[in-house]
Amino acid sequence: KYNVDLIWVGARTTVNPFAVQALADSLKGTDIPVLVKNPINPDVELWIGAMERLNKAGVRKLGAIHRGFSSAKESKYRNAPNWRIFIELRRRCEGLPIICDPSHLCGTREFIPAVSQKALDLLFDGLMIESHINPDVALSDSKQQFTPEDLGKVLAELKVRHPAIEDENFIHAVENKRIRLDEIDESIVELLAERMAIGRTIGEMKREKGIALLQPAQWKKTVEKRTREGIARGMDEHFMLRIFQYIHEESLRQQETMLAGDK
Repeated sequence: KYNVDLIWVGARTTVNPFAVQALADSLKGTDIPVLVKNPINPDVELWIGAMERLNKAGVRKLGAIHRGFSSAKESKYRNAPNWRIFIELRRRCEGLPIICDPSHLCGTREFIPAVSQKALDLLFDGLMIESHINPDVALSDSKQQFTPEDLGKVLAELKVRHPAIEDENFIHAVENKRIRLDEIDESIVELLAERMAIGRTIGEMKREKGIALLQPAQWKKTVEKRTREGIARGMDEHFMLRIFQYIHEESLRQQETMLAGDK
């Protein structure tokens, strides 16, 4: 009706399925590109769900915008990057154009160059960086804007990485490393299966003695010890914590399922 060239769905709209559905219904029969920002909370299902609603309404020119996620943890960024959410979206929606919005992610221009480079290294399809002729007098978000001149300098410093290379020696060397990674991954799965089997046995022993499945003191001791060991080997504290939280949750789930089957 008004010859709009493109629609941009904001993060606070994406998080609301009812609002997205209303938008999808209004766009039926149109062929306009729609860019969907990630929801405020780190939920890839909600993000994909919003695009699926639009796609079912006939919108075919879809793209995603990564602008970071809200977090209760302190961060130098306005919105936590949570790159793993983008990586999962890329895995599940192959071919979907995904643009990074470093301006809203960072909240301050100081961090935008590094985040922009990170996005290019992760093979985002583009960047959305805010610019203003005089950021100091901008009515909003002045701290995350560059002057056109400074933006040009930022862009000139960015390096575009290639998704692949034709150097046979390099390809051979990487493939050898990947073979070893596959072997390690297979061992990890086997060890996890063995750990779960032992956990189920312990669960049976707890049931026989009338002991609760969750043992907070033992869990605290385990996760603290393994986290320290991971840190000593150069791994991130939160990474180690998440890994063992997932392992512990799955172990409890299997024990609960086993005990439920015995009733």
